Amino acid sequence: MKVAILAVGRLKPGPEKILAEDYQSRAAGLGQRAGITRLTVSERAESPAAAAAARQIEEARFFARHLPPRAFTVVLDERGKEFSSAALADFLRRHIDSGTADMAFLIGGPDGHAEETRKPAGLLLSLGPMTWPHRLVRVMLLEQIYRAVTIMVNHPYHRA
Repeated sequence: MKVAILAVGRLKPGPEKILAEDYQSRAAGLGQRAGITRLTVSERAESPAAAAAARQIEEARFFARHLPPRAFTVVLDERGKEFSSAALADFLRRHIDSGTADMAFLIGGPDGHAEETRKPAGLLLSLGPMTWPHRLVRVMLLEQIYRAVTIMVNHPYHRA
């Protein structure tokens, strides 16, 4: 299964970018053993539009343009379902085993996602009830994907 992360907000050089690249590299390398054939990240700058609704629409267009055809879409949203790390690993394993070819995780901007992004999603996923900056969300998501991969291949990184 190919996994894509589509993110609003560009990571500038610094600790978040270093961590994100490290977890992406780790997950991509070990992911091969788990059935994740590719892990990519695409980003766009936050919309400069004046109104929140206009920013959400611009960001929704970015997601629509970059989504792989027929991808199972996971939208990160504070109102979504919360998973444990083991549950995320089970979720990914089920999709890999059932033949899902592409999965995309969508990280929105500060205004959240437009309804046209949220409504067709296969899953709304929450990283908890707190609000996180997009720079940290990307690192946290990549770390959790890496952790899920380590769980799937019985690597000692995850200790329950």
